[in-house]
Amino acid sequence: MSKGTDTLRWTRNDALVAIGAAAADLLGFSLATQSEGMPLPVPAACALVAAALCLLARRSHPVTVLATVLLLGVVPNLAIPDASPRFPLGLAAALYAVVRFGRPAVAAASVVLTVPLASLGQGGTLVPAGWSVVANAAAATLVAAAAVVVNRWQREVAANHALQAERAVAEERRRIARELHDIVAHHITAMQLMAGGARANLAHDSEAAREALVALEDSGRIALREMRQLLDVLRAGEEADEAPPAPQPGTADLERIVTESRLAGTETEFTIEGTVRPLPPSVGLTLFRIVQEALTNTRKHAGQARAQVRLTYRRDEVRVEVCDDGAGPPPPPPAARPAPGTGYGLIGMHERVALQGGTLEAAARDGGGFRVAARLPAPADRGGE
Repeated sequence: MSKGTDTLRWTRNDALVAIGAAAADLLGFSLATQSEGMPLPVPAACALVAAALCLLARRSHPVTVLATVLLLGVVPNLAIPDASPRFPLGLAAALYAVVRFGRPAVAAASVVLTVPLASLGQGGTLVPAGWSVVANAAAATLVAAAAVVVNRWQREVAANHALQAERAVAEERRRIARELHDIVAHHITAMQLMAGGARANLAHDSEAAREALVALEDSGRIALREMRQLLDVLRAGEEADEAPPAPQPGTADLERIVTESRLAGTETEFTIEGTVRPLPPSVGLTLFRIVQEALTNTRKHAGQARAQVRLTYRRDEVRVEVCDDGAGPPPPPPAARPAPGTGYGLIGMHERVALQGGTLEAAARDGGGFRVAARLPAPADRGGE
């Protein structure tokens, strides 16, 4: 599609506004002429319909549409001898669009010029009457005020959505930090115990001491890697947990949440491809949270849908894919998209995957349904869960 065609694209709402304006103006002008004992003149009716059709382009070319509607408005003003004030709905919609989508200076000039130009031809003369100008000034002021109020309201809504998205990201980062903190603490505790065991067996069982030292080295490497990730996560202002930390879930717990999904009424299939191997705890935790959040979204938004969970082990990475054949979650407002996705739960997925150096895809499927797929680096020679 060419650039010129793109600029003329209109939506269903634009069509509804055009149809509504045409119907309302035709009815209003018809009632005005019938009160004078005459039908609505054909040129006036054609001009009103043409002005309404121009509203299809009011978003892309608001000033041009307003100028055209004002020009066409002279025809019914001259064709109808009734000198009562008229401010057609089509003109109101065109002026509203200029104030909503145009620059403030252009909007102010349009309001000022609309007042006398809308009175041209009323009463059968091109000289605007004073009472007509006053009436049109009141109408134009009301239309402009409504547009300004809507603009301010939409800015507040957009700012509120952006703030909610930022809070969701910060909360998810704190949650990730807590989980990584628990993993690091677990490995450091294990290192302490293994170091004590190696010291106790060093004199009379060198083989046991050697095995303890090897395990100690592996745990130290994992703890160091997790600590580096922990330093990347903001944890300011976190409140202390009242309950002791529970063991963090991993890929071994995927069968459990799949079973929970089935018990909740969602037909869920779980398959594993490749050779199963131990994964770093943070990778396993990320995979678990992705599947957990994806299945939760399926239950919330997909209705009576079927879900498929596929975990794939490869030489240097591990992949997880969750698909359903339902409707999928609704997209958030444009201003609330700090990361690709469709909601705050998906924002959390992106945060976790980015922390592991992986990639995440979350989008509606062409044939219906929703798909979440993640790829995480996990070389086979790295430490396990």
